[in-house]
Amino acid sequence: MKKIEAIIRTSRFDQIHNCVSKLGVKFLSFSEIKGMGFEHARLEMYRGVAYEPTYIPRTKLEIVVPDEIAPSVIQCILSEGKTGEVGDGKIFVYDVLEAYRIRNNETGEAAL
Repeated sequence: MKKIEAIIRTSRFDQIHNCVSKLGVKFLSFSEIKGMGFEHARLEMYRGVAYEPTYIPRTKLEIVVPDEIAPSVIQCILSEGKTGEVGDGKIFVYDVLEAYRIRNNETGEAAL
């Protein structure tokens, strides 16, 4: 099993979610995060005063899938998340040694 962790543009979440759902991904978790990278934050206005925030809002996806569909999930994120601009995000892939479903003690891929 693989855990795919992706930091993406929040505006691309729906396209990525639709793509991975078509592959049979039954569960994913996501959270709103803030970070810094090569992309600079846009100039914001607050009470008529311009300022540049030091962070950029992003969405973090966490998806655990069987080994055989991991490349397809990664390809979905790459193709649907790409705008071609700095700040499109990153993907990290980890091996998952074991998974457990708390409700009925299923283990391995059955727990997904």
